[in-house]
Amino acid sequence: MQGTVDGFSYGLVTPLVAYLMACLGGALGLRCTTRSMLVAGRWRAGWLTLGAAAIGSGIWTMHFVAMMGFRVQQTPVHYDKPMTFASLAVAIVMVGIGIFIVGYRGATGTALFTGGTITGLGVASMHYLGMASMRLNGKLEYNTVTVAASVIIAVVAATTALWAAGQVRGFLWSVGASLVMGLAVSGMHYMGMAALSVHLHGAASTPDGESPAALLAPMMIGPLAFLLLVGIVVMFDPLVIMGKPSAWNSTERRPGVPAHTTATHLGRHPESRSRVPHQHSRRSRSRTPQNW
Repeated sequence: MQGTVDGFSYGLVTPLVAYLMACLGGALGLRCTTRSMLVAGRWRAGWLTLGAAAIGSGIWTMHFVAMMGFRVQQTPVHYDKPMTFASLAVAIVMVGIGIFIVGYRGATGTALFTGGTITGLGVASMHYLGMASMRLNGKLEYNTVTVAASVIIAVVAATTALWAAGQVRGFLWSVGASLVMGLAVSGMHYMGMAALSVHLHGAASTPDGESPAALLAPMMIGPLAFLLLVGIVVMFDPLVIMGKPSAWNSTERRPGVPAHTTATHLGRHPESRSRVPHQHSRRSRSRTPQNW
């Protein structure tokens, strides 16, 4: 027996909030990734890790906010918590692999294609692993063509987002990129949901137990708190907001300059500037006729 699936039991509330979560995670992750391209060493790895965790958490939160509006009318839906959090780990790890590839090799050519593909597959894996965490009196079935379309959307969205992260530009540029990324990720989610059908075991029954919102909301506290923390880090780093090379400090490097070359080598240290006039005057005195 086929179950009656309703993915919009709260109307447009859950799709809109889910979209905002995807945009938030994307915006924070893209700014962190852009910031990583202006530094070297452990700082770069740290910013890339933070960006991967932000994007993964944002996509995961988007998915389960959208799932708050998902119901099968004839049976209650529950969630396996270990598998639910495993989907979060998959999202962060695979997004991280893609981001590290682009962060260290650049957002062009093979590196961009490879990183975007891995990141997109991570987004799709998170979605379908999250769907597999559902427990109900039935079996989930998917339309293969629609699933393939959702995976393609995820890969294209991820590749576009990583390309945008590689463009070291201002805050408004990243906002626009995150809005597009949020739209693509949300579109991938609902495309995947459109591929779903539920085959019930036995006769239909009246759903009982807690609502999906009551089941899922407590599990989102941690990822939401993390996104808030990342937002605070971004807000207190002026370079992340402005994206201007003129703000680079001694721990950062300019494109085209070797990673080991810092601002101390690119410009004079304040103390060295104070010594320059003295050195110059001494050199000039040594050339006077009295000393020849």
